[in-house]
Amino acid sequence: MKPQLLSAWAGHWTGDGTGVTVILPPPGTVGSGEVRGGAPATREFALLDPIRMVDRVDAVVLSGGSAFGLSAADGVMDLLRSRGLGFPTPLGPVPIVVGMSMFDASVAGTPPGAAAGRDAALAAFRGDKFLVGTVGAGAGATSGKWRGGVAPGGLGVAHGRSGDASIAVVAVVNAWGDVIGADGRPMFVTDRGSGPGVVTDRGSGPVSDPFGMTNTTIAVVLTDAALNKTQCQLVAQSGHTGFARALYPAHSRFDGDAVVALATGPVETDLDLLRVVAADVTAEAIRAAVDR
Repeated sequence: MKPQLLSAWAGHWTGDGTGVTVILPPPGTVGSGEVRGGAPATREFALLDPIRMVDRVDAVVLSGGSAFGLSAADGVMDLLRSRGLGFPTPLGPVPIVVGMSMFDASVAGTPPGAAAGRDAALAAFRGDKFLVGTVGAGAGATSGKWRGGVAPGGLGVAHGRSGDASIAVVAVVNAWGDVIGADGRPMFVTDRGSGPGVVTDRGSGPVSDPFGMTNTTIAVVLTDAALNKTQCQLVAQSGHTGFARALYPAHSRFDGDAVVALATGPVETDLDLLRVVAADVTAEAIRAAVDR
């Protein structure tokens, strides 16, 4: 998957109904991000603010396990330090590892920890095949819970271009709302009257979610455009526009919706046109997470 993710490495660790996905961009990648959901579980997001000094990101870790799952980033950080990667300081490199987690059933059991994060990063370094669906951070994902039932969720990838620049988006969909197709209709419909966990459209059968309103959609937008940190934040905001197109409702009090944008450079392109494509590709990645 390396060429399709714009020279970034990406890998999974998949457990029993939970998992970790790690994205390792090239050294010097610029990044920023934004949270719009009401219940986020994140790591290092304060650093992503354009007014903060450090503008590089060495890894993004997507995980299940809610706030417990943020510890998966510790394993990634230790691995990168052992390889001499990170922000240079007088006492050695400090890897800048951003984390975003979503709520799955592992919160009541064994959430992914540092060892799982390390395994996902090693899979990325090895160049293992990067799968989509209910793998990695999407292993325990669901959607459509606002109706009282449960529809499928998962991890999706989509790609696009804006002028000479390329864009790739990785999205983990564990939404309170429905996933909306390009035709404006829900891709799955859950029916409270049919009982909890019953999908009444597309014949996918029952999906169990005993935790109710425990949701989050998280995404990473990667581009080879030459962007500074403020411009990356604007691209992340456009990723949230893609959320609003492909999820209904999006950004609720019950979701931890968050987007990180990474720019690997050095392609020059029009920022506003890039943002238009980023929104479109993010929506496609969300739909791809459940289109199986």
